Amino acid sequence: MGWLKKLGKLVFFGTLLSILVVIGFYFYVKDDLPTEDLIRDVKFQIPMKVYTAEGELISQFGEKRRTPVLYSEIPQELKDAIIATEDSRFYDHFGIDPIGIVRSAIAVISTGRKAQGASTITMQLARNVFLSLDKRWMRKIKEVYIALHIEQIMSKEEILTLYLNKIPFGNRAFGIGAAAQVYYGKDISELTLPQLAMIAGIPKATTRYNPIRNPDLAKWRRNVVLGRMHTVGAIDTATFEEAKSAPITAKLHGAKITAPAPYVAEQVRKEMVERFGLEAAYTEGFKVFTTIKGDAQIAARQAVRSNIHAYDERHGYRGPSRYLWDAENLDTTSEAGAEWSSEKIVKHLSRIKNYGDLVPAVVTNVMEQQIYVLVKGGNVEIIDWDNLKWARPYISDTKQGDAPETASQILKEGGLVWVREDESGNFRLGQKPTVSSSLVAMNPNNGDILALVGGYDFSHNQYNRVTQAKRQIGSNIKPFVYSGALDNGATLATLINDAPITKWEKNSVWRPSNSPETYNGPTRVRRGLAESKNVMAVRLMRTMGVDKTVDYLTRFGFSKADLPSNETISLGSAALSPLSVVTGMSTFANGGFLVESNLIERIENVAGDTVYQATKMVANLEETVNLEETFKSPSAEMPAPRVISTENAFLISEALNSSIWGGGTWSKGNGWNGTSWRARAIGRRDFSGKTGTTNDAADTWFTGFNASIVATTWVGFDAPGRSLGRTKFNSNLGNNEQVSGAEAGATTALPGWVTFISQISDSIPLANREIPEGIVSVRIDRKTGLLSRKTDHTTEFEYFIKGTEPTKYVDEFSPITIDEEKDLIDEEEGIF
Repeated sequence: MGWLKKLGKLVFFGTLLSILVVIGFYFYVKDDLPTEDLIRDVKFQIPMKVYTAEGELISQFGEKRRTPVLYSEIPQELKDAIIATEDSRFYDHFGIDPIGIVRSAIAVISTGRKAQGASTITMQLARNVFLSLDKRWMRKIKEVYIALHIEQIMSKEEILTLYLNKIPFGNRAFGIGAAAQVYYGKDISELTLPQLAMIAGIPKATTRYNPIRNPDLAKWRRNVVLGRMHTVGAIDTATFEEAKSAPITAKLHGAKITAPAPYVAEQVRKEMVERFGLEAAYTEGFKVFTTIKGDAQIAARQAVRSNIHAYDERHGYRGPSRYLWDAENLDTTSEAGAEWSSEKIVKHLSRIKNYGDLVPAVVTNVMEQQIYVLVKGGNVEIIDWDNLKWARPYISDTKQGDAPETASQILKEGGLVWVREDESGNFRLGQKPTVSSSLVAMNPNNGDILALVGGYDFSHNQYNRVTQAKRQIGSNIKPFVYSGALDNGATLATLINDAPITKWEKNSVWRPSNSPETYNGPTRVRRGLAESKNVMAVRLMRTMGVDKTVDYLTRFGFSKADLPSNETISLGSAALSPLSVVTGMSTFANGGFLVESNLIERIENVAGDTVYQATKMVANLEETVNLEETFKSPSAEMPAPRVISTENAFLISEALNSSIWGGGTWSKGNGWNGTSWRARAIGRRDFSGKTGTTNDAADTWFTGFNASIVATTWVGFDAPGRSLGRTKFNSNLGNNEQVSGAEAGATTALPGWVTFISQISDSIPLANREIPEGIVSVRIDRKTGLLSRKTDHTTEFEYFIKGTEPTKYVDEFSPITIDEEKDLIDEEEGIF
């Protein structure tokens, strides 16, 4: 019996030593163990999501995709699958599983290799959340202690929920909510048993058992999970057999973006990083609600793209990207000349990324006036003559070749081309555009940005031309110059000499001219602004002087540093961004107030609490709170500063309305059009607008507005100074009008604005201008701007700020004739 005593002592002292070792290790690692507060306050790395004002997803940012779910939202079949596969004794152990450890040890001894693991779900949670993934033995010891600690302070339901929300599932998906979206594009509650089993099998080895990379291995692993569920009784035999025969349906899904606006998303991302820092912005689950209106954003993107295509097409076709084979001299003995099968073409096209609306295709057959193309994806499409005949040869920006008569004059078989769908769903020959454009729309009453498109395709060029590009704005500056003139004593009826100017400066001469170079002599201010008369703008600016004009323009939010201190400022030599232009023009739309542009409405944290709410500067606060719901928001509001009078804003808006609708009576021979007359296509008389074209048509603009919305379009090349050139004709305008000549704001930028407004016109409240109390209307003579007693076509009613209306009648101004009166005009000032 002595050996029993010795054995007893050995067991006792061995147990005591084991306990002391365990206690010793505990105190050794104690300081490294997470506290209870830390365990209970585990933060998920949740990506930032950006939404429209209506809650449509624009984009998300963050490496780890995660969609946390509650315990009650986890399907029972998924719980059963995870527990059966990863830890069948999960509800029976206390964090570590002695039985599992013994079973694993026996397996190692009997087979010589690790056949099954002994890590519990709690240990895996400890490893994934609180420890690094190195293989050192001390990490394993800490894992055990943390698992024991977790079990003491959390229920099994809490442990399982945290585990399923934290563990990786591959393809940047963390947690079951993100995994369901990444692999199936659905919420976890919508998945079938085979799909749930597939997800449950991934954590074992996220690369090896990934259904995207290794579908066969993933299917095998899925069936192992189903087998374990069957073994433990979670599913019956019939269900098991049916589920394991189900096909693999997993494929990679991106975020469910329902309102793509990448330029908006990038602008928000920058602001969020500035506000919260890079790590917090990307991981703390912020939800950013923008001021963007979904329908307006979609319309703006389509308007920019279609307008770019229209410009590009009227300047000619630059040919296919290349020819995959030479159909006329086919050399079947060489690899390059070998005949391409449909399968080979489709495989080749699959490697080419789409470019905006453009899809790659290969010409497979050329008929008399149509071509057959094999489009990326495998469909064969026909491009008919109406969608081909635009392709005159491109020679230069100012010259195009003759119109083609047959399809063979445009393309041959084997051509790698770009195609796009037209409005009717038919395919149209296209090409990668070289020109750029942007569009931004704003609520002029509170600065909300309603739509923002910074270019043709963000994925190929992230340069945001709305916020980053400063380009000369041409005649878009004139409303601000004319506003200063009205504040300086001019009226809409003041006569300015529309005649050439010559200014000598040392050894140089400056001769600003109208475009086109036609001159009307003494012309009223209203018509001068509407017809965008350059020489009249210069003469009006001279009544104020350059310095006073520059100071006045800063009222509209323009930086003084961007405004040249010379007379060219009156013709638009200032380089400004489209965002600053649309903000400045909002002053005329809202009755004289300077608002600040605003893109972010509010920011919510992961718990749904608002951590930021925009405080907006609202024009004429008491009135604008009653605007149509389309353009309202529940933000904090403060009065915007008034920078010009209501009367001044009204008169400029009136003159710019004439830029669209013109004046006079055509049947009587005195009718005239403003430069923006093509904007009549929207069928709205409550809009005003102004074109803009710089020297050599390097930049073209159009800004149009009513009291509810103001939008600016810009078209030009990213390389400053490159002319937009000339075209033989333009068959792409909304009214099918044939136009030839130099590109300009009226024919290049304005059509994009028309397309945009036309698509959202029904959602824009009708906003007829109310006549301010300080405005009077009197009948004047059209030629002289003086009062008239007549009521015929030689007269019209004009608006004046009270006290500035004319006091003389035109018949009292006789016997001096108009021709004689021209001689009395000061050549330099030219103002009556």
